Amino acid sequence: MNSNDIVIGMAGSGGDGVVSAGEILCNAGASEGVHAFMLKSFGPQIRGGESSCRVRLSKEQIQSHGDEVLVLGIFSWKDFERFRGEMDLSNPVAIVMDTDDKTSKDDIPIDDEIDRIIYEVPIAQLAKDEAGTLQAKNMVMLGVLAELFGLPDEGLRNAIRNKFKKKSQKVIDSNLTAMEAGAQYVRDKIEKTDNVRFSYEPSEPKVLMEGNEAFAYGALHAGCRFFGGYPITPSSEIMEWMSRELPKYGGTMLQAEDELAAIGMIIGASFAGEKAMTATSGPGLSLMSEQIGLASMAELPLVIVDVQRTGPSTGIPTKTEQADLQQALYGTHGDANRVVIAPSDVEDCFDVAVEAFYISEKYQLPVIVLSDQYVGQRKETFDQDALFGSENGFMKQTHRVTPSDEELEDYKRFAKTETGVSPMTYPGIEKGMYQAAGIEHGEYGLPTSDVDIHADMTEKRFRKNEHIAKELNFVRFYGPEDAEVGIIGWGSSKGAIKEAIQQLNDEGYSVSAAIPQIILPFPQEKMEKYLEPLKSIYIVEMSYSAQFYKYLMGFLRFGDREVKKYARSGAAPFNVSEIYNAVKGEFE
Repeated sequence: MNSNDIVIGMAGSGGDGVVSAGEILCNAGASEGVHAFMLKSFGPQIRGGESSCRVRLSKEQIQSHGDEVLVLGIFSWKDFERFRGEMDLSNPVAIVMDTDDKTSKDDIPIDDEIDRIIYEVPIAQLAKDEAGTLQAKNMVMLGVLAELFGLPDEGLRNAIRNKFKKKSQKVIDSNLTAMEAGAQYVRDKIEKTDNVRFSYEPSEPKVLMEGNEAFAYGALHAGCRFFGGYPITPSSEIMEWMSRELPKYGGTMLQAEDELAAIGMIIGASFAGEKAMTATSGPGLSLMSEQIGLASMAELPLVIVDVQRTGPSTGIPTKTEQADLQQALYGTHGDANRVVIAPSDVEDCFDVAVEAFYISEKYQLPVIVLSDQYVGQRKETFDQDALFGSENGFMKQTHRVTPSDEELEDYKRFAKTETGVSPMTYPGIEKGMYQAAGIEHGEYGLPTSDVDIHADMTEKRFRKNEHIAKELNFVRFYGPEDAEVGIIGWGSSKGAIKEAIQQLNDEGYSVSAAIPQIILPFPQEKMEKYLEPLKSIYIVEMSYSAQFYKYLMGFLRFGDREVKKYARSGAAPFNVSEIYNAVKGEFE
């Protein structure tokens, strides 16, 4: 069976190079114009130990990781068992396993009803004999997989050369030898008994990028020149990228002692006139909450990225969930205004980064970006022109408004304006001094306890939302406009929802979906119009307590429409079949 869509899973111990093999496979596909999607997974220890990856290759644009693994590469069955709940296997499934693993076929941890076609290969022995090191086991595995299942072998060779380009030619040759040893073993010793073979036509190379990397690129494009942060999984790649790249563009990256210090740093940098951001995950956002209120009160532009993980508390740092929504919307004390937006895929991370800085700088308030591990740490391809020069992406850069010479004669930092936005100075602007603090203040920034001034200034700060909602109310819609059944989701759920919609529509079911990119202020008008033709609605989210469902209840009037929620806890991202089966039930 020649297939133009294949899902390959691998699992092994620390040092087996599972994730590196997946990355090389993705790079190989992208270099030959194949769309690639990689989801990597680690044990809860964050560094070291077991790991797995799932790579999907397709000639079409990929929306999700793919429900079922067609091909499984196993270095260790013991380690696979730790990821068993994340890898739904096809029936039958083709398996390549290292004979170095002594697990008997009767003890393989796969459900009995799944037919398995097993290819036993002395992967460790080949690595040792041909490349001189066990570290080349993953290269042997790639050679075996490429030969057995028709993967882009020339792309693999190029990807290996690129992976080790900073090493010696000896290292490059050693890895290429290991890959070829795996392929030759298949040619000499193995009779193919499965019917899986990947089919593709080489075309223009695709861009392959990780979500956190795409966000960092977007922030740089938007003009970010200060990053203050504290490493926390799964957001750390943003800080690592900034530490490497930001100085090249005249920017500064500072690693703080904790998240409280990190947000304090970017508040200071923003006050000084720089576009500033930090990146964290749920526990870090909790620590930042008090100072989000300070930034809101002082009307300082900030971008705070929360790459959500499974929680609460330490939870599972290496897995995904969408359960920081309420914290992002309401975290901190008092009526503290902020904006919340969410990227839905890797390409979208770039656009959302630019948009976050645009909103923050133009409207002078904190913007919280709710990404998650499923978006932040996955690799995904897109076409070359999807970033710079994109017609659909958000590319607007802006700078905060500063006072005119006339306004500086009697400077009111917090002057009441029609939009709620007041001209803002920074240290060094003559006559532009003002007091920036968390205490309530009047137009000049001087402290006050006056009840009427507090009411006026609170209304001023929230007045910005009316204008933000009019200018930035992006919602993605999929499916027919007159659909009977609708799905509302947000963030990384988009991919699975979109594929489920496509399948249902292809089968003649009338289903559509709406995915708001901006969550606060809520795009009320567009979402109410979306509801008009619908008879029933599913609200899909990865939050056991259904935080998004409850949030929507505060805005939308569903009338006689039946409203159901498909809300579950995280750790494993949505499969397309989950949503497909739930919604299809509406028609039966």
